[in-house]
Amino acid sequence: MNAVIEKTRAHVRSKFEGEGSGHDWWHIQRVVNIALVLAEQEQADPYIVELAALLHDIADYKFHGGDESVGPRVAREWLTSLNVEEPVIVHVCDIVAGISFKGAGVATPMKSIEGKVVQDADRLDAIGAIGIGRTFAYGGHKGMPMHDPGYHPEMHASAEAYKKGANTVIGHFHEKLLLLKDRMNTESARRMAEDRHAFMQIYLDRFHEEWEGNK
Repeated sequence: MNAVIEKTRAHVRSKFEGEGSGHDWWHIQRVVNIALVLAEQEQADPYIVELAALLHDIADYKFHGGDESVGPRVAREWLTSLNVEEPVIVHVCDIVAGISFKGAGVATPMKSIEGKVVQDADRLDAIGAIGIGRTFAYGGHKGMPMHDPGYHPEMHASAEAYKKGANTVIGHFHEKLLLLKDRMNTESARRMAEDRHAFMQIYLDRFHEEWEGNK
């Protein structure tokens, strides 16, 4: 097990080190760290949790033309190359396939406690101080405007609408990040999300005050 984890860690780090969209190696490492803390608190299998956390962004649909099948396929190819047991591969790939947020009106349930823990860890890294930084990094990477007072955030009813949305960085907070606190799966993550959400709200309030010239 340790050999599989270490080989996967080295493989993922080699692919994502220096990436500039906020989906870099350090994002993955933080998700691993959070997920392992949650796994202990929620009695989840740490081996499945760590493997899935390491591979959760291995081929994110956002960078593959919206194709949601790429991530689990690439994860399977990698784990198969290491001769990982089939039940473990199925479990990890199921987590990779279902982890992403796909719109305000789209449910993304996880079947297992391991999946819930990894999804929570990924969402926790999307909010709070680090989440704010990652959001602006991603917006710059995608050429999104920072803010447009005329843009009205949309609560997307389908994954297709979410993927096609013409977003702004500040709009993304309202269309996704401010919703994540109430979408945590585990009690442990919900406690962590409260403080991160509150900090994010303080930041947005200040942003809008400065935008209007009131500060």
